[in-house]
Amino acid sequence: MLRRRKKIKIGLLSGGGDAPGINAVLRSIVRKAIQDYGYEIVGVKDGWRGLVEGEFIPLDLKSLVGLLPKGGSILGTSRTNPFKSEDGAECILKNVSEHDIGAIIAIGGEDTLGVASKLYEMGLPVVGVPKTIDNDLVGTDYTFGFQTAVSIACEALDRLHTTAESHHRVIILEVMGRYTGWIALEAGIAGGADAILIPERPFDIDEVCECIRRRQKRGRNFSIIVAAEGAKPKGGEEIVYSSGVDAFGHARLGGVGYYIGKEIEKRFENIDTRAVVLGHLQRGGSPNAFDRVLATRFGIAAIDLVHEGRFGQMVAIQGNVMVSVPLKDVIGKRKTVDLKLYEIGATFFG
Repeated sequence: MLRRRKKIKIGLLSGGGDAPGINAVLRSIVRKAIQDYGYEIVGVKDGWRGLVEGEFIPLDLKSLVGLLPKGGSILGTSRTNPFKSEDGAECILKNVSEHDIGAIIAIGGEDTLGVASKLYEMGLPVVGVPKTIDNDLVGTDYTFGFQTAVSIACEALDRLHTTAESHHRVIILEVMGRYTGWIALEAGIAGGADAILIPERPFDIDEVCECIRRRQKRGRNFSIIVAAEGAKPKGGEEIVYSSGVDAFGHARLGGVGYYIGKEIEKRFENIDTRAVVLGHLQRGGSPNAFDRVLATRFGIAAIDLVHEGRFGQMVAIQGNVMVSVPLKDVIGKRKTVDLKLYEIGATFFG
């Protein structure tokens, strides 16, 4: 086990995809660590890659200027999996020891926190902060970035409604959501979607078309469909953008919106469809107020766990209470959508 002292140097990293609020987490950790505990803080560049290669930047109070509303991550991020290389994990432990780092706070989703959990078992003092706009990590009611992504998707739906109605079109909005449909579901309900397609409920394209027909019978000559990128037809496979996979074995999804549009046009003589892929707009730019507050609370809770020596934990929010859950209880699980909420949305389909 790496040695832990009362006064320690702490390394911060962000891994995986960016999410609005990462910098707000960094801001609160650094402020509390320096002002209340007198710790030294270093940032690790580009997630686990920076810890493998020993790339660090100092973080002080001056480095916090303007961070609260700033999107992205000032540290950079990557989808590096140190366990994919022969000596990646050993390099991390070596660099942590040589740079006299007493603890790591890892900000990330299941992949980043999965690495953190494995390294903790190898002796690395680490605390996790949940980060994913998909909101699919177990143990926490919300992850920061999710509410911002939903707000952006909802605004897109509001804008698409007017152009769809003007041109009498069916428009499919494809949003992020590899394995879960939280963004699609909440944005679809808030934005008045006429059908919501999520990974948890494989769709029947004929049922989607029936929703469109019901609207036509009521004189509504346009429709709006929201589809999570991981939505797939019954009996079919996920639709992928390319055949390659990342360091954690994930295929690059994309194209379900275009697939749905083509299938709809096959079944109607005079329907024009358009697919809009929201893509990185969902996770770029400034976090909204909810995510700024949540990210700030996560950061404070994370540095408090380090100060208390409670490693191998992930900070979380349950109800409105900040708690911690063991990393081992988070990894390998997924928080799927509340199907009762989906049934509420389905009331307005078609």
